[in-house]
Amino acid sequence: MSGKPAWPGTEAQRSPRVGLSTSSVYPESTGSCFELASRLGYDGVEVMVGIDPVSRDVDALVQLRDYHGVEVLSIHAPTLLVTQGTWGNDPWEKLERSALAAHRLGADSVVVHPPFRWQRSYAQGFVEGIRRLERTTGIIFAVENMFPWRGPRGTEVRAYSPGWDPTERDYDHLTLDLSHASTSKQKSLDLVDAWGERLTHVHLTDGDGSIADSHLFPGEGDQEARRVLSTLASRGFAGHVVLELNTRSIGSRSAREEALARALAWTREALSLPVVP
Repeated sequence: MSGKPAWPGTEAQRSPRVGLSTSSVYPESTGSCFELASRLGYDGVEVMVGIDPVSRDVDALVQLRDYHGVEVLSIHAPTLLVTQGTWGNDPWEKLERSALAAHRLGADSVVVHPPFRWQRSYAQGFVEGIRRLERTTGIIFAVENMFPWRGPRGTEVRAYSPGWDPTERDYDHLTLDLSHASTSKQKSLDLVDAWGERLTHVHLTDGDGSIADSHLFPGEGDQEARRVLSTLASRGFAGHVVLELNTRSIGSRSAREEALARALAWTREALSLPVVP
């Protein structure tokens, strides 16, 4: 471990920024996320690089950022199963391009999933490679907790290498996803305690313990999301708290907007931050 503080921000700015993931407005576009984040008063957005062509176009993202006056807090690297061909097929190139995008957009963090089991050479050097990228790019690479895949009759399928739980790995920076913790039958509060200052980034959501990785609104599941936030606030956490929610079942734009406004107010109240009118 490096021993350096994991939480970004100066001593004068020691409160979390609350962001909105572009995945939270799906099936609406990346541009819609910037628009909603601006209108609702979010501190910024996390760009999920993936299916939407705009999410892969850094020039277009710069224009969206400047037009809507919304900061880009973080980049989610294209390391999902459905984005294996995004930004090339070399996983290290994906991460390097994510760091370049973060620099261009003014973000300080890249969220990355652990390698898939079949990415053998990438997985073998992953822990050391992440540390090298942080050193050479000056960007935080926060490795996200995932969950075991389930096969027939509930048997676990080994999908990730070195593993889906980053707790015992030598990463300096970690992302806590509450829905993933629920799916893996873990408690987010336990991970907060175990990770300490390695916890840099939060995907605020919730889960019901199912294999579906449900990404519920915080407070609707089994992860004690309010206690997670109040615990982080009491310990001086100053990373990003990004709402990463499944809103696909919400039928209209106005209903989605109202739900995301309520989620922002709920989050700020739980963190004891001012609620933006």
